[in-house]
Amino acid sequence: MRIGIVCYPTFGGSGVVATELGLALAAEGHVVHFITYDRPVRLGRDIANIFYHEVRVSDYPLFDYQPYELVLTSKLVDVVLHEQLDLLHVHYAIPHASAAWMAQQILRGKGIHIPFITTLHGTDITLVGRDPSFEPVITYAIEHSTAVTAVSESLRRETFEHFPVKRDIEVIPNFIRTERYGGQPDRSLRQRFAPNGEKLLVHVSNFRPVKRVLDVLKVFLEVHGRMPARLLLIGDGPDRQAAEALCRANGTCGDVLFLGKMTEPDAVVASCDLFVQASETESFGLAALEAMACGVPVVSTNTGGTPEVVEHGVSGLLNPVGDVQGMAGNVLAILKDQTTLQRFRTGALEGAARFDIAKVLPRYEALYEQVVEKVRTNGVHQ
Repeated sequence: MRIGIVCYPTFGGSGVVATELGLALAAEGHVVHFITYDRPVRLGRDIANIFYHEVRVSDYPLFDYQPYELVLTSKLVDVVLHEQLDLLHVHYAIPHASAAWMAQQILRGKGIHIPFITTLHGTDITLVGRDPSFEPVITYAIEHSTAVTAVSESLRRETFEHFPVKRDIEVIPNFIRTERYGGQPDRSLRQRFAPNGEKLLVHVSNFRPVKRVLDVLKVFLEVHGRMPARLLLIGDGPDRQAAEALCRANGTCGDVLFLGKMTEPDAVVASCDLFVQASETESFGLAALEAMACGVPVVSTNTGGTPEVVEHGVSGLLNPVGDVQGMAGNVLAILKDQTTLQRFRTGALEGAARFDIAKVLPRYEALYEQVVEKVRTNGVHQ
C-alpha cells in the first residue's frame, strides 16, 4: 500500500508516533511518503520505502502570516497525483485534517477518490480545539474524515464532550518498539549524573505550562530534602526559564541538570531510577510509556489517558494534579529500598509490553484496508 503521512516534525508525541508508525509500515513493505515542513526528528535517511516531501511556504510580503494550510493542501494534491497514493493518514486535527479534506475535494474533481484518516493526539482537542474560533473547522474535518482514531479512551471521551461530533471514533493507542528499549543502565552515564550514588529522577517534556514543570521541581525539592537525589530535565520550552529561576532560588541547581532537547533520550532515561510527570492533562502519556519501556517506573498525575498507561501500584503511582506533597511521598515510597524499586521496574517493563508496535500496527493496517476498500467499492470518501 502507498501511504501519505502528514505530521508535525518536532519532538512532540504526535510527530514521534507518526514517524515510528511510518518506519514500521515501511519495514512491512508499505511505501510511505512523509509530507511536512521539515524532516521529522526521528526519521533517519536512506531508509527503504520511505520518502520525504517538504512543504515550503513562500515569503510573500502580502501575508503577515504565511498560509501553511493552503500550501500543504497543494502539496498533498501533488504527492497523491504523482506518487499514486492509496490513502492519507494525518496526525493532529488542525491544520492537517482540514488540508486533507480540501485536497480530497480537489482530487475528486480530477476523478481521484483518496480516503484520509485523522488521528487525534491531544492538544488539538484539549487545548487548541477549545478555542471557539477553531471549533467549526475541527468539527467539520472530523466529521468528513474517512475514519478517525484517538490515542486513548480519555481523548475519545473529551472529543465528544467538546465537539458536536456524531461519527464513530476508534481508539488505537500510541505504541513503542520495545526492542529499542529495556537495555541495562549505562554505568558511565550513571556515574556522570550521580557520582556519589544519588537517586536519579528524570522528566521529559516540551516545558509548556500544561506540563507543570515547576511542580516536577517542587516534587524534587521535597525528595531532595529527604534523600540524596538529582533531577535530569530533558527538553526545552516556555517554562524553562521559570524552572531555572526556581532551582536557583532554592540553591539546588547543582543537583538539577537541564539537558535540553534530545532526539533519542533513551539511554539517559534508562540510567535513571524514576520518571516524574506532573501534567495538567495528558491525552496518552507517551513519555511515561517510553520510560516504562526502559524499566523506569513512573510517578505522575492521574490525568487524561495516563491511567490507561501507568497502572497504579504496579508500574508507578498516581496522584491528583497539583498534589506535590503526595507525589513526593510516592517517589520516596518507590525509592525506599531496592526490593520495592525492582518490583516497580518489573511492573514498568511488563506494562510497556502491552503497547508494543507488533500489537498496534495490525490495527492500523486493518483500518487502512477498510477505508481503501470503502472507496474502491463506493467511489466516495464516506
